[in-house]
Parts: sequence; C-alpha cells; structure tokens
Amino acid sequence: MFSPFERMVAWRYLRSRKAEGFVSVIAGFSFLGIMLGVATLIIVMSVMNGFRAELFSRILGLNGHMNVYSLEGPLYDYDYLKSRIDTLDGISNVTPTIEAQALISRGGSSNGVMVRGITWEDFTNRKVLRESITQGDLADFSGNKVAVGSVLAQKMRLVPGDKITLTSPQVKSTPFGSMPRQRSYEVALIFDVGMYEYNSGFVFMPLDTAQTFFQFDGAVSSLEIFLKEPDRLNDVRAAVSIAVEGQAGVYDWRDTNQSFFNALQVERNVMFLILTLIIIVAAFNIISSMIMLVKDKGPDIAILRTMGATRSNMMKIFMLTGASIGVAGTAVGACVGIAFALNIEAIRRFLEGLTGTELFAEEIYFLSQLPAEIDWQEVVAVVGMALFLSILATLYPAWRAARLDPVEALRYE
Repeated sequence: MFSPFERMVAWRYLRSRKAEGFVSVIAGFSFLGIMLGVATLIIVMSVMNGFRAELFSRILGLNGHMNVYSLEGPLYDYDYLKSRIDTLDGISNVTPTIEAQALISRGGSSNGVMVRGITWEDFTNRKVLRESITQGDLADFSGNKVAVGSVLAQKMRLVPGDKITLTSPQVKSTPFGSMPRQRSYEVALIFDVGMYEYNSGFVFMPLDTAQTFFQFDGAVSSLEIFLKEPDRLNDVRAAVSIAVEGQAGVYDWRDTNQSFFNALQVERNVMFLILTLIIIVAAFNIISSMIMLVKDKGPDIAILRTMGATRSNMMKIFMLTGASIGVAGTAVGACVGIAFALNIEAIRRFLEGLTGTELFAEEIYFLSQLPAEIDWQEVVAVVGMALFLSILATLYPAWRAARLDPVEALRYE
C-alpha cells in the first residue's frame, strides 16, 4: 500500500530537527492524548464491567432470580408449591426462605439487621455463602446458632461462641402488656460475601429456628428460585406464574434491582462518551500538527513534485506521518490500559498505602475489592475507534499537501 519511498519520507518527517521542534511538541502531545484516551477508556469500561458482573453474581447468588410469595401474609403449603415448581424446565433450585427485620444487641450496642432463615442444605448449596465463611465451622449452622456478617461482627466485637440478643418487631402478650419478642442466639459463623450491605446488615439463621422466632408456624416468607439459564428469565417466570396461579405471586430480580442496574448502564455510557472526547481532542492535535508540518515542508513538497512525485505519493506520505502518531498512541494506550485493568486491585492498594487515604470505601461502593473485567470486544472497539479518528484526522492535511502548487511553493524561496 505504501512504497519504500513514501515510508522513508514519512519516517524522516516524524524525526524533528531543531527548527521543527514546535511541530514535534504538538505531535508528542497528540501521541500522549491518544494514549491516555485509549488507556482510560479501557480501564473505565473494565471497571464498570467488573462492577456489573460482581453485583450480578453476588446479589443473584444471595437472593435468587425469582421469588414466589403469598398474596396474603405467610406462605403456607410451600412444600406443595415447591414440588410443582421443581418439575418445571430451567429450574435449578427452589429455596424456602423467611426474611424479616430485627434488632441485634449485645452489651450496650445494637443494630438493625435483616434476618434470613434458610435450611443448612440451602446455606451450603449457595456457593457465595459457602465460600464466604471466614470464622467458624459450617456444620455448626443449626439450632440456636446463627451466622453474622464480618462488618457487623467487627462493629459489635463478635467471635464464634458469643451470645447475641435478637428483638423481633412482633409483640407477645404478657401480664404487663404487649412486649417485643426477644431471644438469645449463639454466633456460629462469620461470613464475608464481599458486599458491605450484606456484611453489615444480614444475619442468617436455620429455617426452623426462624419459624419459631418470627411465629411462622409451618410457613415461610417466600420461595427463592434459582435458574439454570438466567437468560431464560422471561420464559421461566411465565411458567412459574402459571404453576402458582391463584395461590401466590411472582416477582424477579429486575423488579427490585432494575433501576440500580439501569443507573449503572447509563453511567457506563456517559463515561464512554466523555472519555471519547480525550481521543477526539488528540485527533484535532494531529490535524494542527500536520497542517503546520505541511506549511513548513512546502518547499520540500515542491521539490519532490518536480522530481516526479505524484499527488498520490504526497497524500500517502502525510497520511502515513499523521497516522503513525495515532497508531503508536493507540498501541501503547491499549497495552497500558489492559495492564492497568488486570492489576487494578494491586495498584489501588499500593496507592492507598502511598497516600495514606482510602480510595475505595466499601460502604459507598458496596464491594470490598475494586473489580475489573476486560471485555475484549470493547477493547477492539476502542482501538478501532482510535485508529479511525487518527486516520480521519490526517485526510485534510494530506489533501492540502497533495494540492500544493510547486510553482507557488518555490516562488519566494
């Protein structure tokens, strides 16, 4: 596509002499701008993808894809409904669950928590929970023994074996009037699922214990449904709705989390557009540097034209000169961005140690680690866009160089 002559001249124009230093400085800034734009885009898109993937895996790993609930109070005869749902195509697991608010207290400290009652089998079957145990033995999750989050345990100085008191908002009648229900439990497990919200505000207890505490005699709050293929959510939800029609209602994770994930998607798109402006500004720098180079090399262009170089040769030379800046910046930026995204958690910890500040607060961002997931199709799209803008930026200066009249260029030399 480019002849050896065109490549030689283009390479010569890329190397600045003292008189061309200002042009070289602008070209250098163009290179840095494209490099930073590509690297920043890849890093930000990877972090946004990581956030979305982590939140999906943890929220859905703890809450299920769908819930079946009673239209009137507790859900009785849940074993019958569970057996009907289990036979449907696409169902991975159906978990009877009790979920209610309570007040946890120990000594002089107290905290509002969400108490979730599930069976030992369901607790161990959930990979997110099973692999999150930091203290205690999973086999101890039974009777009056409960599991608490790591942040909650740290706040209340709890370790396995300590006693806590749970107070239910439900009341019981006594000779002195209505009193809140209270009961003591032993901390058996401490878990860390990697999400601040769950680590600080959730307590898991055995299902039969939760039924007794919250007075759910032979009933549960809902049935949590996990799917084999989450992409088939609409089809499976329709089938579940038919199976429980008239006996219970159905809602899925989108009903409770859709606005949150929509906000993430909007933020992701806006960040992409904003950071793309860095590459566009760098492309304008390429245009300005190439126009100045064409003006500076006017006599050289005229001499080359009189020696037999065609307009096509001159256009290719300046396109190659400008595009080389963009290609080099894109390549270096892609390498920097990918390397940064692959090691972003280690870099974050290094910067926190260096500055002595917290750059990623768990209570604000929900996650305990900074996630990054590289989408290679997005990387290719970013690289392709940067190359396209870099080449597009060379067309006008190259066209001006090709249209330069050799006689006019040499008249005043």
